[in-house]
Amino acid sequence: MSDEPGWEGPLPEPVRLRVVALASDTLGSLADDEVPPMLKAFRSWAPAQRARRAATPLAAAVERDVLFRQQTFARAREAAPDLAEALVDGQPPAAADPVEVAAIAYLGRTRGWAALVAAAAAELERAGAHEHAARATGELERLQAELAGLRAEAEKELAAVRAAVESARAETAAVAKELREEKGARRRAERAAAAAEESAQAARAEAADAVAAAEVEAGRARSRQAEAEAALDAARQAVREGRSLEDTRLRLLLDTVVAAAAGLRRELALPPAAEHPADLVDAARPGDELEAAPERALLSDDPALLDQLLALPKAHLVVDGYNVTKTGFPDLPLETQRTRLVTGLAALAARTGAEVTCCFDGSTVHGRVPAVSARGVRVLFSRPDEIADELIRRLVRAEPAGRPVVVVSSDREVADGVRRAGARPVSATALVRRLDRG
Repeated sequence: MSDEPGWEGPLPEPVRLRVVALASDTLGSLADDEVPPMLKAFRSWAPAQRARRAATPLAAAVERDVLFRQQTFARAREAAPDLAEALVDGQPPAAADPVEVAAIAYLGRTRGWAALVAAAAAELERAGAHEHAARATGELERLQAELAGLRAEAEKELAAVRAAVESARAETAAVAKELREEKGARRRAERAAAAAEESAQAARAEAADAVAAAEVEAGRARSRQAEAEAALDAARQAVREGRSLEDTRLRLLLDTVVAAAAGLRRELALPPAAEHPADLVDAARPGDELEAAPERALLSDDPALLDQLLALPKAHLVVDGYNVTKTGFPDLPLETQRTRLVTGLAALAARTGAEVTCCFDGSTVHGRVPAVSARGVRVLFSRPDEIADELIRRLVRAEPAGRPVVVVSSDREVADGVRRAGARPVSATALVRRLDRG
């Protein structure tokens, strides 16, 4: 507390720190018997350490111990003699630091020291308020700039969100339009499928009626044929029994039968017989749906199977050329592969009498198609817009139903396709073995 009326309370913090610093310096310069008892424990410390860690005891000693305060004032007077003399005279310099003035005046209890401390406190308060106002102004400017940046960023984000919303609306409209179009197309397809099903049912009904009528007519023809056969048997019996008159009667009966048969054919408008007994045997026909069953006969790579198939009447052998050559002799040049295969097929055609067609991929040919020919072998190249596999499928589809067609290829896709079309696939290994056998 101050002894001068008009001053109460602790010293301003900067003034107190300056007084403590001066007291710390003074404590280090005192003799052992001059050190206040309460400060003896701190005398050996460094001045900076005393000012920092023993600030409260030093301030209390200055306040309560008049001798230590006077010794501290003397130390300050040595450091700033002009300022101390001016304060002793009661004329503090106007340009001096208010904190230094207040600290020395407080230590020396010079005239008007309390007013000087109060003036220093007021000056410090004004400086603090000015600094606080400056910091507040700077913080306000910073916040205003940050707010402006946030507003600009928010406007950009809002514009981006609006653009995204517009894009989503446009996309939604496009999807809705596509959905409506798809629904319309699906309804049209369903109506077309229903109409096709009705047409198919009507066609099946007409076909069933035609088959029933044909069966009735065939029954009648069989009855007439039986009558004709009975008459023929009787004629043969008469021939065996006699030669003279009986021969005449038999000739007359035969003429009658022949005339009756010719009349019957004209009446029924029957075409010449084109079917054979084997055509009437109940069996699966090309186009029928069958479940796959394990092979119970020869394997597809057995040359004996190929011989059996080519022994069928009017057999047509279709060969996937490069598939066979790359299986049997892949190391040869393509031209040599073609020549070797076609030569072997010519010998096979001569021995079996089968029709032979060999198909090569036209994509390997640049320019004019090479002349590859042999007696009894038809050599074909696929067009630039297709592969040999498609050419083979077209050849199989071109054959009439019921003709034995054998396709040689180890390509699974080709084998499955020609099997569905009614042809019999055989592996390339079987043909290579057959050609090697001679």
